[in-house]
Amino acid sequence: MKASVNIFWFRRDLRLEDNHGFYEALNSDKPVLPIFIFDEDILNKLPKMDARVTFIHENLKAMQAILKREYNSNIAIFHGKPETIYKQLIESYTIDSVYTNRDYEPYALARDNHIKVLLTSHKINFKTFKDQVIFERNEIVKKDGTAYKVYTPFSRLWIDEYKRTAVTFFPSEELLPNTIKSSELPNLSLEAIGFKEAKVKVKHYTVTPTLIADYEATRNFPSQDNTSKLGPHLRFGTVSVRKMVNEASKQQNITFLKELIWREFFMQILWHFPHTAKDSFKPKYDRIEWSNNETEFNAWCEGNTGYPLVDAGMRQLNATGFMHNRVRMLVGSFLCKHLLIDWRLGEAYFALKLHDYDMSSNIGNWQWVAGCGVDAAPYFRIFNPTTQIEKFDKQHDYIKKWVPEYQELTYPTPIVDHKAARERCLRVYKAAVS
Repeated sequence: MKASVNIFWFRRDLRLEDNHGFYEALNSDKPVLPIFIFDEDILNKLPKMDARVTFIHENLKAMQAILKREYNSNIAIFHGKPETIYKQLIESYTIDSVYTNRDYEPYALARDNHIKVLLTSHKINFKTFKDQVIFERNEIVKKDGTAYKVYTPFSRLWIDEYKRTAVTFFPSEELLPNTIKSSELPNLSLEAIGFKEAKVKVKHYTVTPTLIADYEATRNFPSQDNTSKLGPHLRFGTVSVRKMVNEASKQQNITFLKELIWREFFMQILWHFPHTAKDSFKPKYDRIEWSNNETEFNAWCEGNTGYPLVDAGMRQLNATGFMHNRVRMLVGSFLCKHLLIDWRLGEAYFALKLHDYDMSSNIGNWQWVAGCGVDAAPYFRIFNPTTQIEKFDKQHDYIKKWVPEYQELTYPTPIVDHKAARERCLRVYKAAVS
């Protein structure tokens, strides 16, 4: 006789505590089978020593250890196409409902719709919940119901709504005894899904009252390394966004909180305007005649442009999977405006390398620096990669760390002249958008 269960499907929420969908599942009238699916449609596009896959697997192992030790339960780990896995689960269990937290990216929306159709055909409920954001979809919109396209009014309403509405926490950690009792569940190693343990690991995050209070004063200086490293943990849900927003809102200085609001702004933009996953928000910018010089693109990727701050950022990214936010703006602007290389190529490279890669923020920020997105920098705003050093790395500490040879004869000469590149950019952009 098949066991009667409800399923909770972990995705971007790899934690046992304050997990909305997990909480709702554990509050149901059936034991809960927690599962995770390594989706082959996603994994097939990644290098076989991807730090993010290692990070996911390590967190799953840590969660499994708690469930095994404390409750004689587990998380079933699968590898394959979600539809195939669910067909197997339907054969193995009597399932009343599948619970999960919502994801807003185009692929995830299509996948979930597909799974919902499959489950509904077997009279199984598919229940989804808000978990990775404070406000989602149409919760922060203009009075006429349309989406905000400018960050500042969005953030004002976001803050007003946050103050007006008490945030609810979901103590799923208190209901873990309601998970299914079984040690005989699928449990896959990294090697079993075709991956190896990454040598470079995702960094632990640091969010202290001092870091939050000092964030505005220190965040623009890459050598100080005073950023939180929170990105990957929010991306994969190893920390509750409710907890982080709650901590940030306690401080008088709200700069850190506004960074979390930017994350939700870009998520809503992608949800309201899914075409921006591939196309510019402002269509006329897709008329730009990019040069897309392959040699120059490779030099940018490798950190060999001859501009030390640009190169430092790219080398930091390649070595660690992280790049300081101030430097991200510079290297993005340099690629699009100095080298006239399509923002999509830079976005794809960041998607491959960044440990904190999140489609909505990555696309939103790349379109911002290219001038083609919502609330974007005007196309004639072109960062000077030399004067940026004076502003943000005056003692060259960051450059010395990542480009130690920058004053040596072996260091390459600039691949483009700043003044000539700026004039070319203005000419090409103006021709496209006029």
